[in-house]
Amino acid sequence: MRDCGQSRIMRFILLFLGLLVAPRAVVLTRRFDSEKVFRVKLKNENQVDFLKDLASTVQLDFWHPDSIHHIVVGTDVDFRVGSNQTSFVQTKLEQNGIQYGILFHNLQEEIEKQFDGGKHFREKHSYTRYNEWEKIVAWTERMAKNYPKLVSRVQIGKTYEDRPMYLLKVGKESGKKKAIFMDCGIHAREWISPAFCQWFVKQAVRTYETDKVMFKLLNDLNFYILPVFNIDGYVWSWTENRMWRKNRANTSNSDCPGVDLNRNFKAEWGTIGISHKPCAQTYCGTSAESEPETKAVTSFIRDHLSSIRGYISFHAYSQILLFPYAYKNEAAPNNDKLNKVAKEAVDALSSLYGTKYTYGPTASTIYPCSGSSSDWAYDEGIKNSFVFELRDRGQHGFILPESQIRPTCKETMLAVKHIANYILTSAP
Repeated sequence: MRDCGQSRIMRFILLFLGLLVAPRAVVLTRRFDSEKVFRVKLKNENQVDFLKDLASTVQLDFWHPDSIHHIVVGTDVDFRVGSNQTSFVQTKLEQNGIQYGILFHNLQEEIEKQFDGGKHFREKHSYTRYNEWEKIVAWTERMAKNYPKLVSRVQIGKTYEDRPMYLLKVGKESGKKKAIFMDCGIHAREWISPAFCQWFVKQAVRTYETDKVMFKLLNDLNFYILPVFNIDGYVWSWTENRMWRKNRANTSNSDCPGVDLNRNFKAEWGTIGISHKPCAQTYCGTSAESEPETKAVTSFIRDHLSSIRGYISFHAYSQILLFPYAYKNEAAPNNDKLNKVAKEAVDALSSLYGTKYTYGPTASTIYPCSGSSSDWAYDEGIKNSFVFELRDRGQHGFILPESQIRPTCKETMLAVKHIANYILTSAP
């Protein structure tokens, strides 16, 4: 009997340990079984017009570029198609002579494969895995507690669903200093973005005493870091719909909640590369700064304009470093400087693993759009305004595996440190 009892105890222990180390799966209400992600190459205007017509009859979720408005001849276009429409779409593409490939044959399988970050205790926060919001908010409190001389936590507002928006101020307390504002996760499904903000804070505080560059940066600069901008959307992407992009605000269409927060800033708001239809992924809201998340960020930055010299926002995907303008095809007054800094930052990033980035003004490099955070920051007087589109170029897209978090963050750190050092030493 004792052997049987010991055997039962051992089985229980093994089962418990198995639950701790087993790879996670996102348990979503919305599943993506047999949904496909296509990549098409459009060679002429007829093909562009065809795809626009197709999008008016079939629900296509555009991944890159993010809207039908941004499709032009010569671009690669990635879009998701529901399982009940994939055969129809495939047939139509073939009938119209459009070159295409299928990036994902079964999106649900790819979502489950994303959690390949190793067998660790899954309930703990980790810098090499994607973390739910509850873990991230606890992490912000812990970082401020563990590194009180370098990190403090500030609540800058609340989301539409009344979640607190916490910002981490990272830097040595010492009089008046220049500052850089960084935000991650303005689009909910771009999970690699919040992962980078967490990584940056970790690297900053842990290497402060051993890395000469970081020592100087934290002594002479403050970093205001918003680890997740679009918290409500991020939570929704974990619990309900992995492909969710917008926030969770009610709109005039009860079936289509959410505003694209990166089209909601007062930078030629509502004019180009946006939609005024609530069901669109690029719905810009009812007015500039209509969303509480946008208001919280703009209010904080306006209150600290005298010190903020840099703005950096992190997105995914496509491996591009962008700077103003997005809302017009004109060079910014300091375009040459921005271009030089971007080139040097991209070179620094590529030096680690050879990852290839392109760079340039948003409108001419990817597409024009109004209401973006980087243009707004620039127009407010923050003349070093950048946007990173992180890994990759579509092999995984928004479903970047956890195994790529470490290399993505390590290479991006090199670029961010270069930009920060430029702002510290050269920016007025």
